[in-house]
Amino acid sequence: MALYLITGVAGFIGSGLARAVLAQGDQVRGIDNLSTGRRENLTEIKDGIDFREADLLDLDAVHAACKGADYVLHQAAIPSVPKSVVDPLGSNRANVDATVNVLVGARDAKVKRVVYAASSSAYGDTPTLPKREDMPPNPISPYAVAKLASEYYMVSFYRCYGLETVCLRYFNIFGPRQDPSSPYSGVLAKFITQMLRGEQPTIFGDGSQSRDFTYIDNAVEANLLACKAPAEQAAGRVFNIATGRRVDLNETFLTLKQIIGYKGEVKHAPERAGDIKHSLADMSRAEKHLGYKPKVDFEEGLRRTIEWYRKSL
Repeated sequence: MALYLITGVAGFIGSGLARAVLAQGDQVRGIDNLSTGRRENLTEIKDGIDFREADLLDLDAVHAACKGADYVLHQAAIPSVPKSVVDPLGSNRANVDATVNVLVGARDAKVKRVVYAASSSAYGDTPTLPKREDMPPNPISPYAVAKLASEYYMVSFYRCYGLETVCLRYFNIFGPRQDPSSPYSGVLAKFITQMLRGEQPTIFGDGSQSRDFTYIDNAVEANLLACKAPAEQAAGRVFNIATGRRVDLNETFLTLKQIIGYKGEVKHAPERAGDIKHSLADMSRAEKHLGYKPKVDFEEGLRRTIEWYRKSL
């Protein structure tokens, strides 16, 4: 029975990972400072995990959490482009300094592997589609720079210390338990809850911007695959995790409108600084080396997400 340390365990993706690890018969230790995570995300599993409320900037707490762990799934972050534009120092502390602490803790505890929640924002607004891992990065926002810097730290700890690390570049993850009230939440969580309440959603820009929206179960499976992939295939490498299909926001709104039965229209507001225009992943590397293939497509993911929000609202 393996012990998985999940950082950001009370968050949207972290709590999903905790459920999946428990379901496969392994143990979960979680650390979260609850700045963006929510205790409610862990309600039905809290008695089955070792939960520690602590900040990753506290190196002693990180060392203690890493002790005895086999794998570290590093999900904790402040995942917000607008927030990073307003507060680049805070973004750097939460997304870079904390990551270095996790790596030091994992190295010293001799964990088998660290899997890191990287971001497709590293690609920036380069016009080439789909995005491939061997493309030069071109981050726009401080958030994107911080996530990319943490990737480099991951790779350097593998090269310098032999700590096996795998970076998964997430493309717009969505699904149940994403907090729609948070300023950091993705567009789908906000759209779905607003439309279920009969409120008018807002698109920033003209709605032609497109995203490779990825249902959470796909990202969860990618993490578990990344833990077990042979080191020669995965260690020290970066992988896109997505569905390989892009949908623009206007089309997304119309699809949600049909599924939900929403009668209103969308309103538009000015584009936001740091936002990327188009995003689409080439997943051939993840398929070849991790055995990853998305099992839940966009529409099915939307239906599952809408159904969860209907019940929770």
